[in-house]
Amino acid sequence: MSSGTEIIQMIGRLQDLKGFRDQHWDGSFEDYLQIARQNPRVTRTAFQRVYDMILAQGTREYYEYKKKIIHYNFFDDKNHGGVDAVYGLDIPLMKMVNVFKSAAKRYGTERRVLLLHGPVGSSKSTIVRLLKKGLEDYSRKPEGALYSYSWIIDEENTRKKQDQAVAEVPCPMHEDPLHLIPLELRAEILAKLSEGKPESERIVAEGDLCPSCRQQFKELNLRYGGDWTRIISHVKVRRLILSEKDRIGIGTFQPKDEKNQDSTELTGDINYRKIAEYGADSDPRAFNFDGEFNIANRGLIEFVEVLKLDVAFLYDLLGASQEHKIKPKKFAQCDIDEVIIGHTNEPEYRKLQHNEFMEALRDRTVKIDVPYITKLAEEIKIYEKDYNPSRIRGKHIAPHTIEMAAMWAILTRLEEPKKADLTLLQKLKLYNGKTLPGFTEDNVKELRKEAVREGMDGISPRYIQDKISNALVSDKGEGCINPFMVLNELESGLKHHSLLTNEDLRRRYRDLLSVVKQEYEDIAKNEVQRAISADEEAISRLCANYIDNIKAYTQKERVRNKYTGQDEEPDERLMRSIEEKIDIPENRKDDFRREIMNYIGALAVERKTFNYRTNERLHKALELKLFEDQKDSIKLTSLVSSVVDKETQEKIDVVKSRLVKDYGYCDVCATDVLNYIASIFARGDARD
Repeated sequence: MSSGTEIIQMIGRLQDLKGFRDQHWDGSFEDYLQIARQNPRVTRTAFQRVYDMILAQGTREYYEYKKKIIHYNFFDDKNHGGVDAVYGLDIPLMKMVNVFKSAAKRYGTERRVLLLHGPVGSSKSTIVRLLKKGLEDYSRKPEGALYSYSWIIDEENTRKKQDQAVAEVPCPMHEDPLHLIPLELRAEILAKLSEGKPESERIVAEGDLCPSCRQQFKELNLRYGGDWTRIISHVKVRRLILSEKDRIGIGTFQPKDEKNQDSTELTGDINYRKIAEYGADSDPRAFNFDGEFNIANRGLIEFVEVLKLDVAFLYDLLGASQEHKIKPKKFAQCDIDEVIIGHTNEPEYRKLQHNEFMEALRDRTVKIDVPYITKLAEEIKIYEKDYNPSRIRGKHIAPHTIEMAAMWAILTRLEEPKKADLTLLQKLKLYNGKTLPGFTEDNVKELRKEAVREGMDGISPRYIQDKISNALVSDKGEGCINPFMVLNELESGLKHHSLLTNEDLRRRYRDLLSVVKQEYEDIAKNEVQRAISADEEAISRLCANYIDNIKAYTQKERVRNKYTGQDEEPDERLMRSIEEKIDIPENRKDDFRREIMNYIGALAVERKTFNYRTNERLHKALELKLFEDQKDSIKLTSLVSSVVDKETQEKIDVVKSRLVKDYGYCDVCATDVLNYIASIFARGDARD
């Protein structure tokens, strides 16, 4: 059997034919009434469907600065491998979902235009794209099913007598079949359908037939003398699958230049070829109901850069949002049911605020700010999604490279803290969940509250992505890119940044790059220190020696020297050399030593053995002390010169292997970081 045949058979096995048949179900109007009675959810409004779609993927609750936040799993985009996942915007997304919730309950927001507003590259269009993709997927599932109908037209009710074939004419606006129930009878019929159902499941059908279906209904009504039961025999109900590509239930409108804008793109246009056939351009059969508002009925319409629209378009938008009606040329108003969502940036929105002729639109708009991320861990996720080992082949990204780029991006978005004793970098760390002495959750909450525009200015993630890409394709780095390569790219790009026109702002961003470089120096130094002092036995010996001395000191005893066998005074120099590494002042040394001894005593009562790893401060102090003792024996500064003896090289190779194994370095960047730290020590300006 050829490989081609195998692949064809494999595709045949993988197909879901039952699912296909379910998605292409059709039946009579009577069948649909049965479906609606058993599952009233098929008659939901567009807002109800969008809200249920988001909830269908579950939620997760957590608390941040004493505030309960709901994370909606829908925005993780797991169904599509996280391609459009949105990070760090749980609060704006909560506000948006709350709008959907109140609209689903018909509390008024269903008559508003939802406007996502924020700086460039803040995920506004990604959020809308997720909603559109989600609706397509949801309409294919049993729980997201919705239905429309077609007219079955024979030769008796078509003007083309020569066309003897039976024609199927779909409703151009994908209406709910319940619109076929006459308005004067609808309340009674729907009450009958909803019998025994709770209030939340009662069937509601608002709106009337579109002009095209109204014409078909009128002709059949005349033909059957008003017998509705015979009219309905010409109706075939079918499952509706929403699709942006097929222009079913999902529409997108993008502004063009003023000369090429035409409101018929929103509400449909005359089909001039059919005027001769039907005799008048006011016959609905000579009109294409294929504007974006028409085809987006039952789903969602996206307005890209909505505030760039010509005023003539905005009138259509007003009626569509408030009255749920649109006015096609030469026809009465049509009912629509769709979510209208637009997005815009700050300059356009400011223009709207200052335009007094746009009051009506402002009044019908629910604005949701979508700022840049201000939490470092969430910003890092954006870049790790694109720059990870599975996507970047042949190049290694050194540890902290993406972290440092993200850190700079966040710093540009933060407002300077008003507290004199707090730096911008410390503020970033507080926002990222780190605790700092003297700062409580209430303090962090206050910091967020006082920074009104935080996240609405600063550097876009796109700029960071561009510069990481530049570093990846450059011929520097011997197959590995490090933080300095990316930070240098970020700095050189500031000269030509198209959105930076203010020289003071450029200078501020350069200063922030210096802050990030200093932070990286501290991080890299700490990792090298830990790799050098990763000798567990040596740390344990140093710890045992320290404990013996502080035990004798606190109990006012002497320490036996195991080499000489003599009792000696506690080694104050040793104890202070360790304590100074974690900034224990002279006047607090007694407290610290008693604290350690009390901790050991409490463990002894519970029959547990003391381990220095359980005390983070002591562990750090021991590591730093061991590093100080070993850095001279390892002769790290000899790396700066070209002469390294065999014994030193062996010690350096051990440290390098620890960096590779424990910290994610490769041979290239492990060598680079050791050389970098060695140069710092050689300059003599290293800080503990």
